[in-house]
Amino acid sequence: MTPSAIPSAEHATRDRYAAAANAPESALCCPVDYDPRYLENIPREVIEKDYGCGDPSKYLKPGETVLDLGSGTGKICFIASQVVGPEGRVIGVDMTDAMLEVARRNAPLVAARVGHDNVEFRKGRIQDLALDLEILDAELKNRPIQDAASFLAADELADDLREKHPIVESDSIDVAASNCVLNLVDSGQKRRLFEEIIRVLKLGGRAVISDIVSDEEVPEEMQRDPVLWSGCISGALTEAGFVKAFEQAGFHGIEILKRDAEPWQTVEGVEFRSVTVQAWKGKQGPCFERNQAVIYKGPFAAVKDDDGHVMLRGERYAVCDRTFRLYREAPYSGHFEFVEPRVAIPVEEAGLFDCTAMRLRHPRETKGMDYDATTDASQCSTGGECF
Repeated sequence: MTPSAIPSAEHATRDRYAAAANAPESALCCPVDYDPRYLENIPREVIEKDYGCGDPSKYLKPGETVLDLGSGTGKICFIASQVVGPEGRVIGVDMTDAMLEVARRNAPLVAARVGHDNVEFRKGRIQDLALDLEILDAELKNRPIQDAASFLAADELADDLREKHPIVESDSIDVAASNCVLNLVDSGQKRRLFEEIIRVLKLGGRAVISDIVSDEEVPEEMQRDPVLWSGCISGALTEAGFVKAFEQAGFHGIEILKRDAEPWQTVEGVEFRSVTVQAWKGKQGPCFERNQAVIYKGPFAAVKDDDGHVMLRGERYAVCDRTFRLYREAPYSGHFEFVEPRVAIPVEEAGLFDCTAMRLRHPRETKGMDYDATTDASQCSTGGECF
């Protein structure tokens, strides 16, 4: 995509969604079955003027802090509010004033109906989750941009706001959700977008993203069309490219939770369909050697993790403490057996583990090189049957 096309695409997106906040536009959404229990508590205006292609809210849990990227008029936020409950928290981020006005105006109504107030809406761009656009708006009214010097001063102001008053702080979110918005971000900003998502997530947090993807590369002439861009077409990543973007940002445990068999729309032979992807933040951090091992149970003959380590079924592999703990949790739990060392090595006494290559773990490493115990056979249970 040419640089000159970027502003027109972003402006077209903002203008089109501002209009869609005033009058529903059916072309901006896919058919999605939301849980009617939650929709009952949401005003009709929000439902009719909110657009999406999936339902990331069905993968949320009570008590979680949720960030909705591109929250629009707030439908997913208001559903999420009911799922996470009064112990949870929901933050919606959107750049369109008209959408935010609808969401904020209806928030007290939803809170009264569900019995708790745990939703707030903030103005920002999802590819820049540190910059609070409302604070910037207020500052620029007092210090308008009139020349090059004031433009540079505004740029410095934005950097200062990112550092001192981030709209979303690092390591503060349990789940980053989004519903058909990531494809609206300019191609040159998409990598930054995924990096911002992983920045704001807590260690062990996850992204649950529903979006439109293409089955092949979108032709350049379509990418230059601002109408197609604002219609969730031109900015779509390919199916493989969407997953790859999570990998490149440092996520792990990436999986496609839902993929529509039928395309939502086909343009010039290119199919566009909805997918929902879940990805986790947690493989960051140091690797310590504690003599632990994992055994991949199958059913495949081998697997490859997001660090590039290949494990054959049934073999005992040496892993660092971080990987050992990671595999005990979702989405890996149930796929591995875990071998603890006979004598535990405290983390503060553990050396660094070499994660550059995968190797087998000899049983003596976990049992101890001088281990020479001889034991009686395991006892049968009461009643004479052995298990």
